Amino acid sequence: MRDKLLAILKQYWGYESFRESQYEIISSVLSGRDTLALMPTGGGKSITYQLPTLMTDGLCVVITPLIALMKDQVDKLQRQGISAVAIHSGLSRRKIDIALDNCVYGDVKFLYIAPERLNSDIFRLRARRMNISLIAVDEAHCISQWGYDFRPSYLHIKTLREFQPEAPVLALTASATEQVADDIMENLCFAEKNIIRSSFARPNLSYVVRKVEDKEEQLLRVISGVAGSGIVYVRKRETAETLCQFLQEQGVSASFYHAGLPNEERSIRQDEWVSGRVRVMVATNAFGMGIDKADVRFVVHYTMSDSMESYYQESGRAGRDGKRSYAMLMVAPNDYKILSRRVEGNFPPIEQIKSIYEKICAYLMIAIGDGAARSYVFNIQDFCYREKLFVQTVVSALDLLERNEYMSYVDVADNPARVIFKVSRDDLYKYTMSDTVERVVRTMLRMYNGLFTEFRAIDEEVIAAATDMSREQVHQVLRELWRSQIIRYVPANSSPMIYMNEERLPVSSLYISPKSYGYRKEQMISRFEAMVGYAENTTECRSVILSNYFGDSSAEPCGHCDVCLANKRNAKSEDSAEAVEKRIVESLNEGELPLREIARRVAAKPQTITDALYCMLDRGEVALREPDIFMLAPTEGRK
Repeated sequence: MRDKLLAILKQYWGYESFRESQYEIISSVLSGRDTLALMPTGGGKSITYQLPTLMTDGLCVVITPLIALMKDQVDKLQRQGISAVAIHSGLSRRKIDIALDNCVYGDVKFLYIAPERLNSDIFRLRARRMNISLIAVDEAHCISQWGYDFRPSYLHIKTLREFQPEAPVLALTASATEQVADDIMENLCFAEKNIIRSSFARPNLSYVVRKVEDKEEQLLRVISGVAGSGIVYVRKRETAETLCQFLQEQGVSASFYHAGLPNEERSIRQDEWVSGRVRVMVATNAFGMGIDKADVRFVVHYTMSDSMESYYQESGRAGRDGKRSYAMLMVAPNDYKILSRRVEGNFPPIEQIKSIYEKICAYLMIAIGDGAARSYVFNIQDFCYREKLFVQTVVSALDLLERNEYMSYVDVADNPARVIFKVSRDDLYKYTMSDTVERVVRTMLRMYNGLFTEFRAIDEEVIAAATDMSREQVHQVLRELWRSQIIRYVPANSSPMIYMNEERLPVSSLYISPKSYGYRKEQMISRFEAMVGYAENTTECRSVILSNYFGDSSAEPCGHCDVCLANKRNAKSEDSAEAVEKRIVESLNEGELPLREIARRVAAKPQTITDALYCMLDRGEVALREPDIFMLAPTEGRK
């Protein structure tokens, strides 16, 4: 089997051999075992589910929250002649229908799907009829409520397992502690525990912590001292923009990236950086997941991460090509206080969370008992201004509301255009319409069901093709119908959205478990303390600390992080002192000597010689006959 696998690996990916643990993971999957693979960032995770799928009949369902990763993987597979499709929020219902039908009746080998889509009727009905050979769960730590990035939508994977009990699960993550690993296997209903753990060491990556007063100056030193492209991670969007401007003023080719940018602009900025037209990307943590750029030479954390998990993920984007690269964490005197306040701010009081829920529903005009399974454009900045709330407080409250499955906040989503008719079907035909408008209306009614009862996603390009019009013409017709109060129309957008997971409840019915709330807060504080411990450490190899954090106890010192290098320098200093002492002994074997003569005979700095003599004097190895005359101590005084 290994020969067959290597042949496919060479045919599609051009590799002659497997990376660490890849063959073991693939063999486990092919034997039908549920498998949790803990692999470092850039460790070649996709091959562990793509290759076994090509060895077997059937379809691989890949569950991932990253739309950019979906598109990238689907494009790569299609270029290799492998049939693959993706289902995400940027698609119309018609396109989703076609893609899912192809998975049931066609020859599709890979279906990439966002976890939120697993619980939809349109997917559940098709999933029962699919020939699924493998379920691959990317970013599997998201299924653990004790993980740093828990997403309730991942819990829907259990339902897929019920539909397809024979299909094994391959769960993949680069950041799971022992507790989170156990939680992943339990929530994915593993038949038995089965963990395959790769080494978390990155031999080519040098980890460095710099305690600095002036971060801008230190950043310029890194950029000028390390050739190649890099990423600079910051916490806030405003910091990304201002720091980028500073670098540009210093002559650095830089751009910035955060979730507040329009989707198209983010894509352009990402492409410019990946292609090398821009050297440095200053970004929030919205940047990086799923980006395929192997030659990143440095990743600088300008502001400290709040967990070892996120730090390891982000710093691991450097040096995926195996060449020497650098991961630097900058620490300023007040950073720990800022981080501590941020941790506390992530857990508003439970009563305030309930109040924010009520205010959001009122802001979106959702009545009690209404809103279930609907989505709403949500301008968080405007909401916070009106309610006199801090944005971070609201974001944290939304995170806790999502964890309790009341509502979900998507910072920026690709949302298709949506339409609902405000008039009845009978009244619609009483309106006088131009031929153009009537063509669009009839086409919509023919292509989409339920337009009179609920908002439905539509594809303006498909309507344009069916009516022999341009997309802009269709857009203008829909705006005309909107102004005429015939329809409600939400144009395609990339706006932040609120998804109501269930109907709006009265505040008295909201329940957020104090025990769960308290435990999650303790977990976050624990992660914060681990991050501080990493930054403060001056004795243990940084790569070893990171590996041990993720349960890899076999890690050896890397030899090239800042701590290892400092230890080497100290060791060399000690060797140098020993050598100086040896030469002093050789000189004094000839008889007593004044300090001046010893300094002339021993090749070393005067201070080093003086320090060595007084250390030897303390140990009883030399003696002073006069204040300036040294001699060897009697034999019994020397060891």
